[in-house]
Amino acid sequence: MKIIDVSRELFSAPVYPGDPEPYRDSVRRMELGDVCNLSGFYTGCHSATHVDAPRHFIEDGETVDQLDLARLTGPCTVVEANGIITGSDIDNIVPYAQKMILFKGQASLSQSGAFALTAAGVTLVGTDALSIETEDDGSFPAHKELLGAGVLILEGLDLSMAEPGGYRLIALPLRLGGAEASPVRAVLIREDGQDIEAP
Repeated sequence: MKIIDVSRELFSAPVYPGDPEPYRDSVRRMELGDVCNLSGFYTGCHSATHVDAPRHFIEDGETVDQLDLARLTGPCTVVEANGIITGSDIDNIVPYAQKMILFKGQASLSQSGAFALTAAGVTLVGTDALSIETEDDGSFPAHKELLGAGVLILEGLDLSMAEPGGYRLIALPLRLGGAEASPVRAVLIREDGQDIEAP
């Protein structure tokens, strides 16, 4: 069995423009004579590798502590993609992909791409990029389409060590009551001999 960590390190990962910068404080330090080492830390809910719950853009949507964790585990497909992903691109991908799809590369999902994913019954979409979409006017139509349909979004992945193809994903959020997002420790698992043929 091979386990690939596809999470970014919390304190060194790039931060989405305008989001808070994570940091860690040493509260106790053995080198200074304390009995143990003890740290505190601060982070935004969308720092590093994280999951967006529906509450991020849907007023009465689920928060991360309300998510069924089964929605963040299971078979997934890593797909190489760059540039704008359209609905026709998705139509070519979904017949060969699992219901959880991770885009490797600096891709941006269009509104038509998001609509095609929801129409195909995809349950989770992930990306290497800081955001699943690049939207200059700040309207975030792909986020709203996906989250409004209950499709979870994983952002800030590090898929550099994952070849395109099939894996088992585990990406569990912190249990943050009422939060619209949470950092996750995301891993991909491939069993020995598992077929990882890419779509």
